[in-house]
Amino acid sequence: MLSQLRLLFDNFTLILIGVVALASFFPAYGQGAVIFDVITGLAIALLFFMHGAKLSREAIIAGATHWRLHLLVFACTFVMFPLLGLISKPILLPLLGMPLFVGILYMCALPGTVQSAIAFTSIARGNVPAAICSASASSLIGIVLTPVLLKLLLDADGGSASSTVDAIKKISLQLLLPFVVGHLMRPLIGKWMDRNRKWLRSVDQSSILLVVYTAFSASVIGGLWQAVPPKSLAILTVVCVVLLAIILFLTTWMARKLGFSKEDEITIVFGGSKKSLATGVPMAQVLFTGAAIGPALLPIMIFHQIQLMACAFIANRYAQRPTTPEEKMSLQKA
Repeated sequence: MLSQLRLLFDNFTLILIGVVALASFFPAYGQGAVIFDVITGLAIALLFFMHGAKLSREAIIAGATHWRLHLLVFACTFVMFPLLGLISKPILLPLLGMPLFVGILYMCALPGTVQSAIAFTSIARGNVPAAICSASASSLIGIVLTPVLLKLLLDADGGSASSTVDAIKKISLQLLLPFVVGHLMRPLIGKWMDRNRKWLRSVDQSSILLVVYTAFSASVIGGLWQAVPPKSLAILTVVCVVLLAIILFLTTWMARKLGFSKEDEITIVFGGSKKSLATGVPMAQVLFTGAAIGPALLPIMIFHQIQLMACAFIANRYAQRPTTPEEKMSLQKA
C-alpha cells in the first residue's frame, strides 16, 4: 500500500512539473488566456463541489469529541506555522526576495491536507476518525481563515494579496459555495462518489493541473523566471525542508509532552505538519493576480512533494511498531 501511495504521488508530481514547463514555454496569451480563465473558474468550482460531496458527516461526528487533539492540530496549522513564517522574515527575505517570501507566508497560512493526512494516518495505524474530522474541518475553516491570516502576516493594504473583505467575498462565492452545495447533495450523490473515488481523483487532480497552467502562464508572461532564478529555487527547496523538519519535531514533541496516545500522536503529526496543495492552488487564483501567482505557488508546490516523501517514510516507521492489545481487539471485532 505504501509503495502504491508513493507511486501515485510521484506520478502526479512529474505531471505537475510538466505542466509548469508547458506554461513556461507555451503560456496562454490573449484570447486563449481569457478562455483558460473561464475554464479554470469552472474547474475550481467543480473541485470544491467534489470536496464537499466527499465529506462524510458520520466520520466527522465520530471524531469530533476529541477536542484536545483538534485544538492542537489547528494551533499547529493556523498559529505555529504562520508564526514560523513570520519570525523567519529577517533570514528568508534577503535569501528569497519579497515575491517568494510572500509565497512562504501564503503556504504557512494554508489549511492542512485532507486525503493524504488521512491516508498516512491510516498506514501508520493512527486515530483515523479523528484525522478525518480534523483534516476536513481544517480545510473548511481555512477557506475563510487563510486570507485573514495572510493579511495579518503581510501587514499591508497594498501588497500582492487582495483586501481581506474582497478576498473572503470572492472565496465564499468561488470556493465555499460550491463546497456547501456539494456537501448538501451528498445524501443524493454520496454513494456514487464513494464508488467512483478512483477516477474522480483523476478529475480532482486534472482541475489542479489546469489551475497551475493558467496561473503559471500569467506569471511567465509577467517575467516569473527572470525574477526567480535557479539559485532561488534551490534555496527555496532547502527552506521548505527546514520548515518541515521543525514542524515535524514540534508536533511530535508537543503530542508526547501533552500525554497523547501513540495513535493520537500520529494524527497530530500528520494533521499538523501538512499544507494543502489542493486548496492552495485554486485559492491563489483568487488572492493573487498576474505575475504574483507563480511565486506565491512555488513554495507550496515544492513543500507538497517534500512533505509526501517525508511522511511516507515516517508512516512506514510508525506502522512497524508492535501491535497493542487494544489494536488486536479492534482488529478481531472488525
